[in-house]
Amino acid sequence: MSEAVFFREREDGIELYVRLTPRGATDRFDGLVEAADGRQFLAARVRAVPEKGAANCALEALVAKAFGLPRKAVSLSAGHTSRVKTISIIGEPEALAATARDFASQAIGDGGKRR
Repeated sequence: MSEAVFFREREDGIELYVRLTPRGATDRFDGLVEAADGRQFLAARVRAVPEKGAANCALEALVAKAFGLPRKAVSLSAGHTSRVKTISIIGEPEALAATARDFASQAIGDGGKRR
């Protein structure tokens, strides 16, 4: 894979591109995946079911915990009914980008505990 492009820095934080698998055995990040068209996503799985926004809420909570941020700093900005999600994370862009790059190289489970 080429240089990671699964997030985009913004003035007030980053946008994280995630491919979500609901009904997983655990809440975790599984590293990077690449779509057939070359787009890259951070793979995530949550235990929640994809009904009434439960999986989306679980993903937001996973991201907030993994990044060490309050829940209100993380929000789903696109992909409410799709497996491919865009998560807006508010904070210092360079620090958030460094954390995101770290996630790309290893699986992160249970909201930030490294395996």
